[in-house]
Amino acid sequence: MKENIAIYGAYGHTGKFIVSELYRQGYKNIVLSGRDEEKLKLLQKQYPDATIKAADIHDAASLDNAFSDAKIIVNCAGPYLDTAEPIIKSALRLGSHYIDLTAEQKPVLDIFEQFSEQARKDQILIIPAAAFYGGLGDLLSTAITNDWNETEEINIYIGLDSWHPTKGTRLTGERNHYKRLIFKDKLLQEFQSKPAIKWDFKNPIGVKEIITLPLSEIITISRHLNVKNINTYLSQNSLEELRNENTPEPKPVDDKNRSSQQFAIEVTASNQNTTRSITAKGQDIYAVTAPLVVEAINRILSGRINKTGVTTMGEVFEASDFLESLNADDITISSVTESVNI
Repeated sequence: MKENIAIYGAYGHTGKFIVSELYRQGYKNIVLSGRDEEKLKLLQKQYPDATIKAADIHDAASLDNAFSDAKIIVNCAGPYLDTAEPIIKSALRLGSHYIDLTAEQKPVLDIFEQFSEQARKDQILIIPAAAFYGGLGDLLSTAITNDWNETEEINIYIGLDSWHPTKGTRLTGERNHYKRLIFKDKLLQEFQSKPAIKWDFKNPIGVKEIITLPLSEIITISRHLNVKNINTYLSQNSLEELRNENTPEPKPVDDKNRSSQQFAIEVTASNQNTTRSITAKGQDIYAVTAPLVVEAINRILSGRINKTGVTTMGEVFEASDFLESLNADDITISSVTESVNI
């Protein structure tokens, strides 16, 4: 019986957070995997109980060997335009579930198109975009609209006080040359840039200029919620730092190795009569991905899932309960506010 959790890209910045969180929650049957065996050996010194298995996305046999005993594979190695397909194919060959962290839209679209039929037939879970970008916005949007038959508009406002990108983030940005898509009038449409507007994220982020920046949550939300329009906005200061090649990588400042970065996500949803809002706040967008992914693993292993096949965080889990289960030291979720539209 398969019991292992395999982390591909385990020695990467976010991969390390996920491995650490798995151990913190008592997981021991962990496979550390990735392309570089020397980096895996260095990481194993911190986790001597873990198994290491090097694998290359261009070598299907090495992937199958690395994941042969894995019940769940977590792909932390971008760019996902390159890594998602070969690892998912291995997961399907082996009968393993798959989770990844992509913020980019094209890999998510490709995964739904290529693997939905087989994953559903084989009762395999494939969850792309389970991270801060993608997964968190999907969960928040689902939580505040789950009792609505239809939603007019969902807006996701992401505020960062800074963004010191990892090498992986930069590589993914360089690799992704596809047009970004928005969801308008129930259709995915090519994004057209709009002027910046101001949004008050309250403390600790404050008022920021924000610009439209469609990410993977546009795709995940549109796949399962009956919504007409979806928009994602990002604070312009963080995007400027991301685009500046001289911006340094994140540096740890606490015992969880988190950077000092603060984030806030506010999601608003409206129908004809009502507008609802919910906010999530915390520290370090890379670090907070770990409790999201590990809680997903917890729920898969305990059978608390709504379906199998290619799916999303908001669709496969009970969103409100998922959010309530997260530790306040990792992320704080506000109560839902509601106002009547006049």
